[in-house]
Formats: sequence, structure tokens, C-alpha cells
Amino acid sequence: MLESIGSLTGSPWIYAVVALSVLLDVFLPVLPSGVLVITAATAAAAGSTTATASVAAAQVQREVPSLLVLILCAATASVLGDLVAYRLAWRGGDRLDRAIARSRKLTTAQERLGAALSRGGGALVVIARFAPAGRSVVSLGAGAAHRKVKDFLPWSALAGVAWAGYSVGLGYFGGQWLGASWVGAAVSVLALFAAGAVAGYVMRRPAATPTPVPAPEPAA
Repeated sequence: MLESIGSLTGSPWIYAVVALSVLLDVFLPVLPSGVLVITAATAAAAGSTTATASVAAAQVQREVPSLLVLILCAATASVLGDLVAYRLAWRGGDRLDRAIARSRKLTTAQERLGAALSRGGGALVVIARFAPAGRSVVSLGAGAAHRKVKDFLPWSALAGVAWAGYSVGLGYFGGQWLGASWVGAAVSVLALFAAGAVAGYVMRRPAATPTPVPAPEPAA
């Protein structure tokens, strides 16, 4: 895979491929968008460490994708994908409502997200971005529940930036420390999957219910 991505690192097409993959994986969670982002960042680490002369360095600099642009592309595509899923679920009608009602995962996420947003917080949106298919569940649940876009969008943007920065950082620093080879990329991907496993556990964990406070006894 490094070789395939490496052939794109000298072209703006690398950003288009990353953006398209991240945009679509809200509907097709099987797309390896995180692996693609990590591999592109690992290729950048490879380019930044192989220059040995000033002429070679100038050539490598042109062939290395910008990490900042890579983060911006991945984060922007993440937010756009969330919004598309959100709007489709908002307009989904009775058929989508019935489909969500039949899915315990979607129903639970919808209830927890609604409670979180109503309290002015949306950390669940950020956590779900790292969980397998969590982004899809939360975006569809927020739209189907007709949550206000002003409550959902800022958290979606924060989730996109956090996920993109984490993925690019894993690929780049993994390539720097472990070498820009399949070993560095594999370790970085495993770290991404580990974060996804933790996020999935948090999402599956039942929400804590507040302990009811007993009413005071009436005075005698």
C-alpha cells in the first residue's frame, strides 16, 4: 500500500483521494480511510528523512504532501460527510424512523446523543468519530432525532479535526520513529484501531443514571 500511495504523493490527487475516502466512509464504514490517511502521512515521513543533499531535498520537498493540508482535507471531508448523513436522516421520513427503531445501537446512540446535546455537551460525537461505524450511528441518530444543527455541527468539526490530527500524527511520527516502512505504518494503524476499540467500549457502556434524591419527610 505504501508503494501505491507513494505514487500519488507528488500530485494533488493524494488530497482528493483522502478526502473522497473520508467523505464516503460515513456511508461505507468498511472503507479504510484511516489507513489511507496514516499511509499518506507515513509517506510524508519517508520523504522528509531520505534527502541527503540540497538538490535532493528540494526535489523531495515537492514530492512530500503537506501535513497541514492533509489534516484540513481529512477534517473537512469528515464534517461534510457527517452533515450529508445528518441531512439525509433528517429528511428520512417514516421508513428511516422504523429502521432506527429496529436497531438497538442506533436507538441507544440517539437517546444518549440527545441527552448529551441537551446538556450543552457533545463529547459523544467526538468519541464516536474514533469508533468503528460510530460516526455513522451518531450522524444518522442526530438527524433522525431532528437535533439542531448548531448543537451538532461544532462537535462534528471538533471530532473531524481531532481524528484527522491523530491519524496524521500517528502516520508521521510512526514513520519518523520506526522507519517509513510497512512496520511503521502497521504500528500506527494498530494504534488507530486501539483508539477505536476504546471509543467503541465507551459508546457501548450504558449511560450513568443519576441516583434519585429522596424527598424530605414532612414535618410532624
